[in-house]
Order: sequence, then structure tokens, then C-alpha cells
Amino acid sequence: MLLLLFILVPAIELGVLIQVGKVLGTWPTLALIVFTGALGAYLARLQGLSVLSRAQRQMSRGELPAGSLADGVMILVAAALLMTPGILTDAFGFSLLVPAVRNRIKDVVLARFRKAVEENRVHVHVSGMGFDTDSGPTVDIQPESFEPERFPPEPEPPKYKVH
Repeated sequence: MLLLLFILVPAIELGVLIQVGKVLGTWPTLALIVFTGALGAYLARLQGLSVLSRAQRQMSRGELPAGSLADGVMILVAAALLMTPGILTDAFGFSLLVPAVRNRIKDVVLARFRKAVEENRVHVHVSGMGFDTDSGPTVDIQPESFEPERFPPEPEPPKYKVH
């Protein structure tokens, strides 16, 4: 299936680009490819930084940033698709930059995951992060502050006796 995807998608993209090239011409088609790649990279960067900031805020409040991490992965996929020459990959990449589309995808994936857990096809074991576990209590230890030396101390010169 994956092999078919890697063969079929580029073949379809090539066919679409040839047809667009016939309508617009070679140079405008190439300009469109460069423009969508640059615009996609810019938008993905903006949204990626926004999602990173949101994840950091969630972690600072002690929340698990699962939704933000999923958004980050989808934005990364969108950026890769937008920098790949093609009309269809650009359309899918731009759609992944729309928060409503990402939320819908997250809902579908979560529903499939829950179903897999209910059908006992996926097993989940949670430990650490303050969750109750069968292995005993969780103990949080604050690390001691550590200030590394900037430069190692100079070795003492050897002592010689002069006669």
C-alpha cells in the first residue's frame, strides 16, 4: 500500500502539473510552485511557533500538551507537503494549516484509538508523571542547583629543588 502511495501520488502530481503547465505556461507554473512553497513554509513557521508557545504554557501549568504535540506534527507534515512541488500536495498541506481541519483529524484519530483500546487491540500503560501506578508511589525530587565551572582549575606546577 505504501509503495503504491509513493508511486501513485508523484505520478498524479506530475500529470496535474503538466496540465497546469499547458494552461498557464511553463514559467507561471514554476512560479506558482515556488510561491506556494515559500508561502507554505512561512505559514507553517508562524503556526509552528504558536503551537510551540502553547505547548510550553501547558507544560508550565503541569498539563500534558498532547493536542499541541499532535498539531505540531500535522504542521510539520504540512510544511513538508507544501515544500514538495505539486498541486495536490499543496492543497492537502494548506488544509493541514487550518486549525478546524487539524481538530477534525485529531478527533478521528482519537476515536479510532479509543476503539482500538476498547477492542483490546491496543494496550496502554501509564506510569510516571504523577499518575497512580501499581509499582508504588511516585516521588518528586527537586534537583540541587548545579553551577558548572567555566574553566577547570589550573594544575599546580611541579616543585623542583634547586641545588
